[in-house]
Formats: sequence, structure tokens, C-alpha cells
Amino acid sequence: MYFLEELKYRNEVLYYFGLVCLVFAVACLVLSWLIPTQVLGTNAWYKPFKFFLSTTIFVWSMAWYLHYLNSPMAVLAYSLGMVVLFTIEDVYVLVQAARGLTSHFNTTSSFYSRMWTLMAGAAVGISLWTLVVSLPFFMRCFPDLPLAYLWGIRFGLIIFVIFSLQGMVMGARMAHTVGAADGTPGVPVLNWSKVNGDLRAAHFWGMHALQALPLLGFYLLRNTYWLVSVSILYMAFCILIFFQALAGKPFIKL
Repeated sequence: MYFLEELKYRNEVLYYFGLVCLVFAVACLVLSWLIPTQVLGTNAWYKPFKFFLSTTIFVWSMAWYLHYLNSPMAVLAYSLGMVVLFTIEDVYVLVQAARGLTSHFNTTSSFYSRMWTLMAGAAVGISLWTLVVSLPFFMRCFPDLPLAYLWGIRFGLIIFVIFSLQGMVMGARMAHTVGAADGTPGVPVLNWSKVNGDLRAAHFWGMHALQALPLLGFYLLRNTYWLVSVSILYMAFCILIFFQALAGKPFIKL
């Protein structure tokens, strides 16, 4: 497959790390069918499945984009850093799921408190390091890239960083649900609350701007004006559902 071959050429570290995470995601999905353990009202294995799959999508996206910077040492350092930081997060989520326990916001013991702090630090590190390594996209011209595609990458990175750091709001509240305790009935797999506000919806949509906007810029909205307009609307949508969640209203009410 061309994409995977090219991805491996562009960034071997993140290619293999993403592949490993994809294997773990599939394994967690299979375990969700075999093991009925519940955490906060949903199958315990859904959370590590989502984290490993999201990690694959993110690191493969960054592997693809950072190749354009032609900065091998900075990109290698970033790639190795992402392996370490994501491993801290994903492995702990996996271990806690296997034990039938929560990972996020769990401070029921001194060990869990330290691990929660470490996870939060890793998440912030991922966001800030991604911002720093991506700065050349905003400081340099890339004449070989279609302009709409380049602006898709730029807006994707901006929105990703903002809404990945939005996780700090959840951390400050020690919950992702607004208006009730975590664990209220949620939509399948994603488990966003169907009856209360859920800050994870804006977090999800904002972070995946990193894939959506460059793809739109490359394949569909090849006009820069339209790409910028859609990007602004996309950001407005994410902001809207963030404040909707803060008001205690669900993203999807079923």
C-alpha cells in the first residue's frame, strides 16, 4: 500500500510506533467482545481501544506532515519523545482497564494520584512539543505544497493544539461530564453523555481537525479561500460544542 510505504520512508520511528498502537487497538476491541468488565457504565476495553487508535492516527499524521520540514534531527527528537509520552498514557490506561479501574481523575491512592499527574503532564507535553516542532509551518513558505493543503495543515495544527490543551479543563474539574458525575448513559463506544454536557466531544472534534482539514485542502477544497472559511467554521463549531458542554447540554441527545 502506497500510503504505508511512503509513511515508513518519511518517519520510520512513528510508522512502527503507530503500527504497534494499531495492533493494541484491535486487541482491545476484540477483548471488549470477550470480556464484559464495566468501568463507569461502559465496557472497560473501549477506553484503551480509543486511546491506542487515536495515537496511531495522530503519530501517522505528524509523521506525514513533518517530513515537509526537512529538519531530521528535530523531527527525530520529537518522534522519540512522542513514543515515550504516549506510552506513559496508553499503557496506564490499558493496565487500569484490565484491572477494571479508572485511569483519568483517579486519585484514590497516592500511587494513582502520581500516575494521574504523570499522565496529565504527558498530555500537556504532547501538545506543547507538537506546537514547537510545527512552528516552521507558520514561518516558512512551502512552494511545492498546494496552498490549500498547506493552510489545512496550519489550521489543523492550531485547532489540534487548542483543543488538546482543552483537556486541562477536564483535569481542573476532575471530570469530563458537566451536570452529573461521570458514568451517565452515553453514545456507543465514544460514551459521550446523552443527558449531560460532555467536554470530550469538543476535545475529539478539535484534535481531529489535524486530519480533517488537510484532507479537505488536498482532495476537495483546493481553493484557499474556501479552505480557510471552512477551517474557521470548524473552529467555531468546536468552540460552540465546548460551551454547550459547559452549559450541561449533551452533544447528542438520544
